[in-house]
Amino acid sequence: AYRGYLDGMKPKLPELFGRLPKAPLEIKPVPDYMAKDQAAAYYQQGTPDGKRPGIFFVNTYNYAQRSLTTAEAVAYHEGLPGHHLQISIAQELTDVPEFRKHNYYTAYTEGWGLYAEHLGKDVGFYTDPYSDYGRLEADIWRAIRLVVDTGVHSEHWSRQQMVDYFHAHSAIDDTNVQAEVDRYIAWPAQALGYKVGQLKFLELRAKAQKALGPKFDIRGFHDTILDSGALPLDIVEQRVDAWIASQQGGQSAQVQ
Repeated sequence: AYRGYLDGMKPKLPELFGRLPKAPLEIKPVPDYMAKDQAAAYYQQGTPDGKRPGIFFVNTYNYAQRSLTTAEAVAYHEGLPGHHLQISIAQELTDVPEFRKHNYYTAYTEGWGLYAEHLGKDVGFYTDPYSDYGRLEADIWRAIRLVVDTGVHSEHWSRQQMVDYFHAHSAIDDTNVQAEVDRYIAWPAQALGYKVGQLKFLELRAKAQKALGPKFDIRGFHDTILDSGALPLDIVEQRVDAWIASQQGGQSAQVQ
């Protein structure tokens, strides 16, 4: 299922990006020893020299109880045009300092992954209503994280309160809910970055579209986001503002 969605996305990538990664992508099951307590899927970046490909791990533990409605959204998030595309492009850059190729900022990297789920809709995918429902469910999932992560670490919620809030506001299966709440308890604030980053990327795209009108080029916008590696969101915004000015023909200082 996941491979099928990625195979469909690959031919669409040139419509969205001027720069594409060279690194290959493989899909494998999560190793048995860690599957029970692992998320539904995750990405492991390849090596900078290209000898090991990027790997998209799919959790097949308790598979009969897992819903596949979110499989299409997850494929775009973890693989293409999500983590594999963004991280591989960063590793392959030649015009930035070495450390910038390997930076990680949660709001940028996971925000891009969630934004990538949205890009599937932009190019005409999610044609199956169940997959489109899964896309929306995945989006509300990240919004729920804003509540339960803050709830447990700031408002002293119990674990059961977190579980109950998930079930009250989504149809996410209990296998995933149980693993997710443990992750938030153990990793404060990481879960907040997804929605924060996605909202910023959508905001910046809308800003550029409004400013540039028919001059707006989605490929140029995405390349501006990706061609310096992961950055704090305020620096990303400065870069997008400079790109908008350059497309308008104005003079602006280049943001490095």
